[in-house]
Amino acid sequence: MRDSILVVNAGSSSIKFKLYRIEGADLALSLSGGMSGIGGTPALRVTDGSGALLEDRRFEADAVPDASAAQHHLADWLVHHLGDTTIVAVGHRVVHGGAAFAEPVLIDDAVLRRLETFIPLAPLHQLGNLDPIRVLRQRRPDLPQVACFDTAFHRGHPELSDRFALPRFLHDEGVRRYGFHGLSYEYVAGRLKEVAPETAEGRVVIAHLGSGASLCALKQGRSQETTMSFTALDGVPMGTRCGALDPGVVLHLIEHRGMTPAEVGHMLYYESGLLGLSGLSNDVRTLLASDRPEAELAVAFFCRRVAQAAAALAVTLGGLDAFVFTAGIGENAPEIRQRVIADLSWAGLILSNDANGSGVARLDASGSRAQIWVIPTDEERMIAKHTMRLLDRIAPGARA
Repeated sequence: MRDSILVVNAGSSSIKFKLYRIEGADLALSLSGGMSGIGGTPALRVTDGSGALLEDRRFEADAVPDASAAQHHLADWLVHHLGDTTIVAVGHRVVHGGAAFAEPVLIDDAVLRRLETFIPLAPLHQLGNLDPIRVLRQRRPDLPQVACFDTAFHRGHPELSDRFALPRFLHDEGVRRYGFHGLSYEYVAGRLKEVAPETAEGRVVIAHLGSGASLCALKQGRSQETTMSFTALDGVPMGTRCGALDPGVVLHLIEHRGMTPAEVGHMLYYESGLLGLSGLSNDVRTLLASDRPEAELAVAFFCRRVAQAAAALAVTLGGLDAFVFTAGIGENAPEIRQRVIADLSWAGLILSNDANGSGVARLDASGSRAQIWVIPTDEERMIAKHTMRLLDRIAPGARA
């Protein structure tokens, strides 16, 4: 019998999962897959640990209307394909832990109720994160489930990095800069420590550039400041989210254009960012392939804002020893990397064009004042590690 940890990473329109076999203190990937197109054109795709395709199935649209239904389908698939594998715990990515949770936590009724109160702070993610938890609690109430938070890595910031310039009572009520993508930053910081330990102890900016995007300043591997704040709308522009915005724009839309708060929220979360700027697509690949000036504007705007954010975070750190790209765009779009670093050339960053196009990890050219890296992220493995550690802490010897 093989003990394994299941990791569930659920969003608003997709659920990803990975199954890790526990091998002593190590984790070996045995299954990877997920359900995409939830509420639209749902599809289930699963591969084994070597990448071989095990399942590629399409569903009728009404068969998977929401994340709960998707989790039921995934659970059914796993039950029929686990063989002699025993799932000993499930780890979940939960975007918002608020001020209440600074580390992974075992989920019980009280924890779940508290997490539901953070839904307004992350409406695009939190509800989808919690739905699979409820489904699994119904199906397997005996199975330990662990919530791992995107906000936790940023707890312990200096107060200067956590506050807004608002009345103090609002901070006491929880209106503060939380930060997100923490599981990704934690994983990448750990990988940097493995490949360049001296650099990892220095002043590092990591750019998590994907459909959601943010940057984080780290010193000695610890988060010092990050671009997202109270919600996942702040910071650099994203696929469909606006990024940093003058709050007066929101007041204008409500007071002078007659938009409701719900309408403004929908626009800022779903109709802005690269999609809003280009009027074409939220996908960087589509924009880079287009010859339309609106597509070029969106790409240039994105790269400029990323570079500006990196410069601001370097102020927090008092300098810059390394710049790290990660996530879908950061890992797979050499042109975006080139343009971001070009906008930082004034700071002495020099990119090797040969390295940038070759798939290697380190990209800085001779004479660059800071190292430049591409380090793939793996949030699911980070969640599995946290889940295994917590399981060992609460039930020592349970896996012996």
